[in-house]
Amino acid sequence: MAITDWPVDDRPREKLLSKGAAMLSDAELVAIFLRTGVSGKSAVDLARDVVAQFGSLSALCGADQKTFCNIHGLGAAKFVQLQAVLEMAQRALGEKLKQGVALNSPQAVRDYLRLRLHHRPHEVFVGVFLDAQNRVLAVEDLFSGTLTQTSVYPREVVKRALHHNAAAVIFAHNHPSGVAEPSRADETLTATLKRALALVDVNVLDHFVIGADSTMSFAERGIL
Repeated sequence: MAITDWPVDDRPREKLLSKGAAMLSDAELVAIFLRTGVSGKSAVDLARDVVAQFGSLSALCGADQKTFCNIHGLGAAKFVQLQAVLEMAQRALGEKLKQGVALNSPQAVRDYLRLRLHHRPHEVFVGVFLDAQNRVLAVEDLFSGTLTQTSVYPREVVKRALHHNAAAVIFAHNHPSGVAEPSRADETLTATLKRALALVDVNVLDHFVIGADSTMSFAERGIL
C-alpha cells in the first residue's frame, strides 16, 4: 500500500507536522529523509529495511560511502544529503555551545562531541577550550590515530591551551570499536594531561569517551 493511501495521521510527514519529530520512529524519520521507496516498497518499508541492515540509526549515520551506497535504494546523492544534514547539525550545536556557557548545557556538549566523533574510522582526540566563565573559545582535533601517552603530547596540548588563553578544557576521544569505556591508557593519559595543564593554571573539567551508542564522562564516573 502506498503511503498516500494510509490514514493521514499515520503518514510520517503529516505525523511530524502534527506531533513533532520526537514522536516518529527511526524508520519514519529515515523515510522522510529518503522521500521515495523502490519498486514494491514504500519509503517507510525501505527505511525499515535500511535501519535493520545497519542495526541502528547511529550506524546508518556513521556509514562510509561504499557501505551506504551498496544498500539497494540508497546511493551517492542520498549519501551526500546525509553528510550535509549531519554537518548542519554539528555546526548548529557548535554555535549553540559558543553562544552560551558550556557547563550550563552538558547535554549539548555531549551531543556536539558525539556528532563530531562517533563516525570517525580512527581514534581522534579533541580539546574544547573554555574561558574563565566556561564559554567555548575553540574546539580542535588535537591528535589522531592510536591514542597513547606517547602519541598525545602534553606539551602540545599546553601550547594550544595557552594559544587560546584558556582557563579550562574538556577532552574527548572516540572508540571506533563502539565501546564507551576508558582503557587504563586513557586514564593514565588524562591524569598526565591534568598535571601538565595545572602547571599553567588550566583546569581539566572532563574527558568524554564516545562510543557507538553511548558517551562516558570521566567526571561523572569519578575518575578525573
